[in-house]
Amino acid sequence: MNSFYKEDELKELGLKSFGSNVCISRKVSIYGANQIEIGDNVRIDDFCILSGNIKLQNYIHIAAYCGLFGGDAGIEMRDYTCISSRNVIYAISDDYSGEALTNPTVPDKYRKIISGKVIINKHVLIGTGSTILPGVIIGEGTSVGSMSLINKSIGEWGIYAGIPCHFIRNREKKILELEKDFISSLS
Repeated sequence: MNSFYKEDELKELGLKSFGSNVCISRKVSIYGANQIEIGDNVRIDDFCILSGNIKLQNYIHIAAYCGLFGGDAGIEMRDYTCISSRNVIYAISDDYSGEALTNPTVPDKYRKIISGKVIINKHVLIGTGSTILPGVIIGEGTSVGSMSLINKSIGEWGIYAGIPCHFIRNREKKILELEKDFISSLS
């Protein structure tokens, strides 16, 4: 038995849309499948959770044990992005300040929900064990080191790491040349 869903099985999941060469592990949990769009050449490994409004473009890898919680605000991952194992992305979260009750078992009128669309731009890499909070935009070509907390938007073509993450140095743009070669090789 193949550990990834076959194309006819993907159709049965009820995804909003999906492209070609999509590999989703049979061990992935999907909630709100009708809100999830998946492009071409996307791989999602074992024990991931996808929930809410999520848009995955092309050539994306989401490694094992990741959680993407899009809620209504949404998560968008653009082309050539990679999320290493044990990462969590929240487009929605409870307020932990003590001004409201928390958790989904409490009626919304007693909670204070924080939400904001998360955008992970083209050629971004997120190292293992990192957390991305609501409203964050990660600039094109950025690499985030393992065990980082991304609690605010970060710029393009940088290497960031830490809790909270901070700029370490610039990142090489050779990836753009490789992308051009790769695309021309497909023709």
